[in-house]
Amino acid sequence: MMKNYIISALAVTASLLSFFYEAPASNSNAYNQASNSTQEDMVQEWVLEHNGFASEETAAAAGSEVKTAKVLTAKDSLVYNYYSQTLGVKLDYEEDQAFLKTVTEWIGTPYRSGGSTRKGTDCSGFVSKVYKQVYGITLTHSSRSMFTQVKRVAKAGMDTGDLVFFRRGPGQPIYHVGIYLKDGKFIHSATRGGVMINSLNSAYYKKYFYAAGRAI
Repeated sequence: MMKNYIISALAVTASLLSFFYEAPASNSNAYNQASNSTQEDMVQEWVLEHNGFASEETAAAAGSEVKTAKVLTAKDSLVYNYYSQTLGVKLDYEEDQAFLKTVTEWIGTPYRSGGSTRKGTDCSGFVSKVYKQVYGITLTHSSRSMFTQVKRVAKAGMDTGDLVFFRRGPGQPIYHVGIYLKDGKFIHSATRGGVMINSLNSAYYKKYFYAAGRAI
């Protein structure tokens, strides 16, 4: 019985891999954007679904290395690739899609002191709106007060969605806040330019970066 499962699994896997490699060029570009590990996970999911394996151990016995991590669909892969290109960062395909969608929609919103809408927003207004919409977390409309609501995290340990705070020198109050993305980049509402993406490694933001915080 197990021998039949093995033969069936290998045959279906080979057939599906053949489909991936022989797909028309218009479809192959989308799949090529996904990582090899992602394609393997998709194949494994399909094999499990169509061969009725009852457990991970059974599938492993049949020669299929089933991963317990979230299986990424082709649609998810395309979505992550879109946000990766739009935000200019390399994603891990595990980030919260609601977060990525929300911050992307805010890009280009003009700066407005005291504002917190798509017609105009300041830095803390932007951050508080994103956190409320995506995570259901209420943050104060003040970068200084917002800092007291988060848990400090090391700069090297920042994750997507963490907050980044700035001050103009030792002993000076916090005057600006943004949301960390990836690859040293963060999104914020700047007085010149509105909601945009900048790098923490740029001369200006590197000089005035103070700390990172996590509210989720």
